[in-house]
Formats: sequence, structure tokens, C-alpha cells
Amino acid sequence: MSTAIVTGQPVPGSSLEHDLRSLGFDVRVAADAAETESLLAAVPAGRRVALVDARFVGHLHALRLGLTDPRFPLAAVPGAVTAEPAARQALTRAVARETSADGGAAGPGGAPALAVDSLADRVATALEADGGAVHRPELGSLVATVPDDPQARNEARQAVAAVDDEAVRLRSAVKSRDGFFTTFFISPYSRYIARWCARRGLTPNQVTTASLLTALIAAGCAATGTRGGFVAAGVLLIASFVLDCTDGQLARYALKYSTLGAWLDATFDRAKEYAYYAGLALGAARGGDDVWALALGAMVLQTCRHVVDFSFNEANHDATANTSPTAALSDKLDSVGWTVWVRRMIVLPIGERWAMIAVLTAATTPRITFYVLLAGCAFAATYTTAGRVLRSVTRRARRTDRAAQALADLADSGPLAETVERVVKRGLPGLAVPAVALLGGAAVVACSALTDFGGVLPVAGAVVYVLTSALAVARPLKGALDWLVPPFFRAAEYGTVLALAGKAGVNGALPAAFGLVAAVAYHHYDTVYRIRGNAGAPPVWLVRAIGGHEGRTLLVTVLAAVLTASQFKAALTVLAVAVALLVLVESIRFWVSAGAPAVHDEGEPA
Repeated sequence: MSTAIVTGQPVPGSSLEHDLRSLGFDVRVAADAAETESLLAAVPAGRRVALVDARFVGHLHALRLGLTDPRFPLAAVPGAVTAEPAARQALTRAVARETSADGGAAGPGGAPALAVDSLADRVATALEADGGAVHRPELGSLVATVPDDPQARNEARQAVAAVDDEAVRLRSAVKSRDGFFTTFFISPYSRYIARWCARRGLTPNQVTTASLLTALIAAGCAATGTRGGFVAAGVLLIASFVLDCTDGQLARYALKYSTLGAWLDATFDRAKEYAYYAGLALGAARGGDDVWALALGAMVLQTCRHVVDFSFNEANHDATANTSPTAALSDKLDSVGWTVWVRRMIVLPIGERWAMIAVLTAATTPRITFYVLLAGCAFAATYTTAGRVLRSVTRRARRTDRAAQALADLADSGPLAETVERVVKRGLPGLAVPAVALLGGAAVVACSALTDFGGVLPVAGAVVYVLTSALAVARPLKGALDWLVPPFFRAAEYGTVLALAGKAGVNGALPAAFGLVAAVAYHHYDTVYRIRGNAGAPPVWLVRAIGGHEGRTLLVTVLAAVLTASQFKAALTVLAVAVALLVLVESIRFWVSAGAPAVHDEGEPA
């Protein structure tokens, strides 16, 4: 249980202590700063502690936002400050200093006195003066204040009564920026589902799991290959998406963010979508139509789109002098109402994409569904990538060492590339880096797609790919277009597996390839979410154990050259299982450990 120390003399008629208890706090009362310091010292080190001015007037949700969000070690609203266990020492030092101060007449370093002498506010100011990152949530129309006289208190209470706390809480549960379909067809009612779940004690993780199970059932319905199964699959896929929106809204509504939730929400979206692709392919096979190549192509394209998003964002989010006339034009277009929605829709974000897949599944065939999906995603990928390339070449940006390291981690280079790097020692200049990565990847994919199965040309192409990929990452990836290197590597590896499995020409080769690409893609998504949480990349031993992108690509081409088509299918299956076991075990170990970040993923724009 968390502890709240209410400082100062209680105010008659105040509901503050009741409100704090309703938020899960054990409430204690301190008459002055000295008693506050004593009570703080008596609270067990593993508890969250909040200091709240007894004169506080405000909405319950303002207190909830300021005092219960688990993502921030230090947080404050006017009249209240809180510290999680990791920041308790900083809070203790600040309280001790304020206790010894002369009545709080001046802030740290002689700063001007606060308008109202509130110990909680003085402590929050002292924490910031000490370099502490004190989160101050945006309250909007919510009230949080410490009145200094009866008239101000009466006015504050009237302001509280004038704003519907629950309506604000429901609105804030919905992401401020989302796709058209989600904004207008899902969120208007899913927020109420989130509230229903919160009032019954359900957690975001439980809703996330329900969304996954619903999607898996949808995939099973699609796998039946019947019209009734396809209709049921479309309906259930939309239901899964409603739950997928609900879990994030529940996390924001109840401020229930967790380490495990970050992992579940980050990975289940991909698992649901790709499992549904597999269900469609199985259903088509029951009707005599083999669309596994289309299913695998859709997964490859979608994964590469995400890598473009991730790489571009990681390369630029902390770049200095990060200006671009193209970006300025984009921001200007975002200020015009109708262009905002058009631009969000044409990138085919998850809401629009899943709605399209659901409708097409119910009304057409799996083959048509995949054709439309591939065409839509290809257009969206071209649009977004072209825009980001244009921004990059017109942007005056100096990329940081952190950005270069993130791109190197996203590249997923293995021991073969590391060996070549040690021999080469010098990297390539400027635009030669992404150009070489593109040419090397195109060479191995072309050799695999344009020759008969069993030839040695794909192996030669893979050797070239190993050399070029090592050259591409031989120096820090700080060039204007170096963020294209990881997506080029993903396209090369996945495309090679797809081409060779298609050339094998035996039943089961493409499903085995689908499984292998899914396992490797999970590893790449896992890398992304670790970097996003500032937790670093997966351990080096894991990257080496699964070969790195260039090692896996070379291995697959060698297997295709030395094995029969049936043996190649079996080898792909074994490789898929081995990679999946390694990456899943390590991922689960990491995400359920205490060191992983307590965040809730907001989802990808695509």
C-alpha cells in the first residue's frame, strides 16, 4: 500500500483524506514540516509516498494523475508531490532541507517565495532544483490548487463542481492522436468498455489477453475455409481490435501501467495479425487455393514498413539542429482539418487495415483479401518512405551516438558481419552506406528468386550480402539516410526466405518459411521495444546464437543448395522452432524482470 502524508491543519468539510484512501493510500496527518519528516522516515522504503497539503482543493482525477502513475519516479500537481521507492532518498533530502529552512520564505538558491506556503509545493520545487525529473501531468480543465483564504477556497470548490471529473477521465483515456476508423468507429464506445472493466477490477493485461484469444479464434474461423467461417472471422477480428483499443484506454483510465503489460501490448498486435494471415492461408488451402506466398509477402511487407518507422524515429528523435522544410510543410498540413484525416488514412494504420481485412474476409476470398492488402500496404509504404527520405535529405541534423547505436542494434548484425568489420576496419562514406546495403540485399534476393531451386548462385549472392552488410555498418550510422539500412536488411533476409521457399515447390515449404520469418520478426520487434523503453538491445549472446541477419540468410541459401526440396522444408521448420524458442525464452525473461520499463505501448502508426 502507498502512504500519503497530509501536511498542515485539517480543513473542516474537506474530502481530501477520503479521496486519498479511495486511491489506495494509507493516510497519515502531520501538523508541520518536522512531523512530516518523522512520519516520512517511518514509512517502509519499498512504499510510494505522497505529501499532500491539507488545504488542497481539486478533482479526484487530478490527484490520481499526480500521485498514482507508476511510470514516473517523481510527480507533482499543485499542493501534492509523490515519490516512488526509487526516488525516496531524493524526497527525504528535499523534505529535510525544507524542514530546516526558515518557514519556506524563499525557494532553493534564493528563488522567489511561492504564492501560497505549501510544503508539498516547496518540496517539489526543491526536487527540481536538485535535478530531479518531476512529472507534472497536464490537467486541462481539472482543478488542483491550494487556496490561501476562505473566498479562494469557495471559488475553487465551485470550479471543481463546474467540471465533470468523470467525463474528463473518459476523454483522457483515448489517445489524442489516432486513426480515422479508431477515432470515429471504435473509441466512442470502447472507452465505456474500459470503464466497465475498471469498475470490475479487470486489468489491461487481461483485456490484452482477451484480444489475443479473440484474434486467434478469428484465425481459426478463417482456417475453416467456409463462407460462414470467413464471416465469423471478420466479425471476431473487429471485436479483437475493439479489445485492443480497450486495453490501452483501460491503462490510461485506471493508470494501470505495468512491465508485463508493455511486453504483451507491444507483441500481441503482431502475433494477432500474422496469426490471422496464417488462418486465411489455411482456409484458402481447404478450398484448393494456395496463397501462402501472399500471406508471407504481406507479413514481410508489413514488418518492413514498421522497421522503416522505427529506424526513422530512432535516428531523428534526439537529433540536434533537426530542421527540415519538408517537415515544416507537413506540420502546416496537419493544421488543416481534412488533410489530417486523409494523411492518417492513406498510411493504412492498424484500425483501417484491420477493418479492411475483416470486410474483405467476410465478403470475398483470401486471395482477394491479400491482393488488396498488399496493394494498400505497398502504396502506404511508398508514401511514408518517400516522405521520410525527402525529410532526411532536406534536414540539417546532427545525429547522436545514441541514435547511431540504436540503428546498429536494429541492424541485427551477427558474427559473420563482425568478423568482416574487423578486417575492413573502415566504413563507407555518405550515401554509399544505404546504397551498398540496398545493392547487397537486392543481389541475394534476385539470385534466390531468378534461379532454379538447388543452385549455388543464391549462396554466392548471400556471400556478397555478408560482405556488403558488414561494410554498411562498419562505421557509426549517422548519415542522412543511414536509417534505411535496417529496413533494407529486413527486406533482404525475409525476401530471400520467401523466394527460396517458393522455388522449392513442395507442400509445406512456404508455411515453414512463414514460421521462420515470424520467429525472426518477433526478435526484431522485441529489439525495437527494448530500445523504446531505454532498456538496451537484446544480449549479444542471443544475436550471435541466432546468427544475425546475414548469418541466417547465408545459412538458408546453403540449406537450399545442399538439400532436396523436402529436406529444405524440414530444415526451415527446425530452424523456425529453434529461433522461436531462443528469442521467446529470452524475451519473456526480460519483460517479466524488474528491470524492464513500466510503460504501456501506444501502438504503431502503421
